Amino acid sequence: MGDVGDEVWVLGASMTKFGRFPDRDVIDLGSEAALAALADGGVTIHDMDVLGAGCLFQSDQGMGQQLQKQIGQTGIPVYNVANACATGATAIRTVYLSIKAGEADMGLAVGMEQMGKAGLLGGAGKARSEKHVFEPSGRYGSVLSAEGRLGTGLMPGVFAQAGMEYAYEHGGVGFEEFARVAEKNHAHSTLNPLAQYQKRFSLDEIMNADMMAYPNTLLMCCPTGDGAAAVVVVSGERLRTLSDEQRARAIRMSASVLTTDPWTETAQVQPDVNTLTRNAADAAYETSGVDPADLDLVELHDCFATAELVHYDNLRLCEPGEAGKFIADGRPWRDGDIPVNASGGLISKGHPIGATGVANVYEVTTHLRGEAGDRQIEGATVGLTHVIGLGSACGVHVLERATA
Repeated sequence: MGDVGDEVWVLGASMTKFGRFPDRDVIDLGSEAALAALADGGVTIHDMDVLGAGCLFQSDQGMGQQLQKQIGQTGIPVYNVANACATGATAIRTVYLSIKAGEADMGLAVGMEQMGKAGLLGGAGKARSEKHVFEPSGRYGSVLSAEGRLGTGLMPGVFAQAGMEYAYEHGGVGFEEFARVAEKNHAHSTLNPLAQYQKRFSLDEIMNADMMAYPNTLLMCCPTGDGAAAVVVVSGERLRTLSDEQRARAIRMSASVLTTDPWTETAQVQPDVNTLTRNAADAAYETSGVDPADLDLVELHDCFATAELVHYDNLRLCEPGEAGKFIADGRPWRDGDIPVNASGGLISKGHPIGATGVANVYEVTTHLRGEAGDRQIEGATVGLTHVIGLGSACGVHVLERATA
């Protein structure tokens, strides 16, 4: 492995199957993932110096402390994290920063969520029985919520707008190119036993499904669901003291980046999912020394098919303006030159919000270890994960397998 220096490594990783589990609660799911990640890394809760716990819908309930009551109360600091869809990635970064600061040698990051059938309104949906009062109120003095240019704050509309703006600005992007993203991810999910859905759909089935917000049909939208994922993160110095087997399976975390929105004029009325992603990707490439062309696989935030397509460009996976050509040429398929969402992505693997950022790291780690089974990307040594939560927050991690 060579000199691991002050680097940070993923030692253990796990995720539950994503789906709907009405007979279990979110702590059950988080505990399953946490204990499995500890076992995968060959360590116990007593080896942990810090815990990062990500959960969005129950973020005010001390989920990290509740988790400790199931997996071990050892008195270590717990950081409860909520950062929209970037919640899990932020939990990992919290542990990463504790190690970088020298306050911890090893830590556990857990992302967990139980959403059930939350519907389009998500966890913030209001009871229908509430009285509607149309009087100016709030920060903006409006009678309705501040809306985007499409007149919607709902996610299908927001990301439909992002895709249509890209299509307007660049050639080679139409309804079919967006649909091909979903075709790919549904196909990939058939090889992933942990995916919420494992069913392949034809391009025609996807394009003719119920329209949610053009161009996103139902089969181009991620589902809600339940699930959890966890990773054990360790310092290079501590890794040196572990067994040969543990060291051989450790994956280097070459970059951990978190960004928010810089000011842009258009973002004041319509969320800008592009700029903060580009900034995060550029910082991650600079920190890690990895070039986009070096990537063997990418797990990116495909909450909708339109989102994945624009992020091809934002993450520098294709030439500027050529995201449509990138998918049309089949480059992000498993057998392409930069496989994207080999797991099935959020569209088919599922999107329990707090778990997603950690699950992406689990997926790439599993491929870099050569342990992904039927969905294995052969010879993978470098991967990137990306999540974006509107508000906004973007987390990018670069992971590498040690070469010697």
